[in-house]
Amino acid sequence: MDIKLHKNDLPKDLEFGNKIAIDCEFLGLNFLRDKLCLVQISSGKSDAHIVQLDRSKYEAPNLKKVLSNNTTIKIFHYARADLLFIKKYLQIDVVNIEDTKLQSKIIRKYTDKHGLKDLIKEFIGVDISKQQQTSDFGGELSNAQIKYCANDVIYLHKINELLNNMLKRENRLELYKECLKFLGTRVKLDFNYITDDIWSH
Repeated sequence: MDIKLHKNDLPKDLEFGNKIAIDCEFLGLNFLRDKLCLVQISSGKSDAHIVQLDRSKYEAPNLKKVLSNNTTIKIFHYARADLLFIKKYLQIDVVNIEDTKLQSKIIRKYTDKHGLKDLIKEFIGVDISKQQQTSDFGGELSNAQIKYCANDVIYLHKINELLNNMLKRENRLELYKECLKFLGTRVKLDFNYITDDIWSH
């Protein structure tokens, strides 16, 4: 596993290809109070580039360029949360999304376990530790935290591919794509503090 930690921004000359996996770490789940700390990116080649953001300025032009590239496919696991924090703190909208949690909820009806740990165990055969999930990502990062961050992106390409194959097999791929179209609107609703199910009676 090739893991690199970058301070403030990605290197200018870094190339990822046309499909990347992305994950973020925050100080909490309230985007108004809890700041975005880290953004992890993987090209799918057992690599992880972890950007530790300057939370006083959030000036990361190279990272923003990668995230806002409209032609690059971005794979998330539960994109709704990551996109909300990216919109708030990096002030960009990310498009061309894949979401492994959304895929899982549409196709893996044989289970109610749709967490990334569950997907990695089923499709990759690796039982990762989520112990660092609730740790403090605002200061100096430990080796355990860095490894945790890497694990959150390096497997997403393969999981996304396998889930898409299942969706095709069961004729639910178009349904998944229709759900993805609403994702940007769902993030805008969250941004406007409308978090309830707007379709409920």
